Amino acid sequence: MKIFVAGATGVLGRALVPQLVARGHEVVGMPRSASKQDLLRSLGARPVVADALDPDAVGQAVASAEPEVIVHELTALSGPMSARDMRHPDRSAAAIMTNRLRIEGTDHLLAAGRAVGARRFVAQSFGAFRFARTGGPVLTEADPLDPDPPAALRPAVVGLLHLEQAVTTIEWGEGLVLRYGGFYGPGTAISREPDALMAGPIRKRRFPIIGDGGGVLSHIHIDDAAAATVIAVERGRPGIYNIVDDEPAPEREWLPALASALDAKPPRRIPRWLGRLAAGKAATLMMTEVSGASNEKAKRELGWQPRYPSWRQGFAQGLG
Repeated sequence: MKIFVAGATGVLGRALVPQLVARGHEVVGMPRSASKQDLLRSLGARPVVADALDPDAVGQAVASAEPEVIVHELTALSGPMSARDMRHPDRSAAAIMTNRLRIEGTDHLLAAGRAVGARRFVAQSFGAFRFARTGGPVLTEADPLDPDPPAALRPAVVGLLHLEQAVTTIEWGEGLVLRYGGFYGPGTAISREPDALMAGPIRKRRFPIIGDGGGVLSHIHIDDAAAATVIAVERGRPGIYNIVDDEPAPEREWLPALASALDAKPPRRIPRWLGRLAAGKAATLMMTEVSGASNEKAKRELGWQPRYPSWRQGFAQGLG
C-alpha cells in the first residue's frame, strides 16, 4: 500500500518506517526539516518536507503522496528535558508544541486524508497516567479516564482526547488510535545510550521510588510498538487499542530492575510528601496511584504479540 507517515523521523517513526518497507509498502515520510531527508531515504522512505501546523503545506504533501493510509506519529518530545520541565510538564516548549501537533496537526492530517480519499488513519496516543483512579491495577480501553487530572497534566490530556475523538469518529475511513505504553529501547528515554533522558538520573540515583511506589506503569519496547502499528496499518477494526506489554508493574518493581540493567545502584526511596515537593504533584501521582493498561484487546483483535512480553526480558535484552 501507499502509506504516508507524519513524524517519520521521531523515535517511533524511525522504528516503524523500516518495518513498513520490509512488508512491501511504499512509504512517504513527512519531516519538518529538510535536514531529515537523507535519514528518511536511508530508512527506505521518500521524504516530503512540510510544517505539520501549516494546513496548506500538509494538504499538498499528502496530495503528492496519494496515500491509502495515513499514520500520525507527530510529537515534539525528543531531546533533553530540564528538572523544571519534569516538574511542570505543561510549561515546557516540547509539551506545548506536542499539544498543538495533537490538536492542530491532527485536524490538518484528517482534512488532507479526507481530500485524497485515504481509507485508513492510524494515530499515536498515550496510555499511561490517564485512567480514573478507581478500579483495579490494570484497566482496559473500556474503563473511564481520569475526570480530574493534576493541573500539570491537563493540557496533555486535552490534546490526547482531541486526537482520540477526532480520529475515531471520522466518516470517510477507518480510524484507529494506539495508546502506547512507556517506550523503552534504542532511541528512547529508557536505553543504554549516554544521552537517554532517564538513564542519567537513574545512574545518579536522582530517580527515586516515591512513597510505596504503587503506581502501575505499562511498558512497551519501541520495536514492539512499531510492529503493532504495522498491523494496525494493514488490518483491524476502527477504535482504540492499548499497545503495551503483558506485565504492567508498580514503580517499586520495574525501577530497581531498570537500574540494575543500567548497571546503576538501586534507586533511593523517599516519602510521598517529599516526592511532591521535589517532583511535583503529577509525578508523585504517577509513581503512587495510577493504573496500568491491558493489552488483551490488541492481542485478540489485531493478532499482535509483543516480542518482549515483559519489561523484565526487555530491560535485560532490549535496551540497546
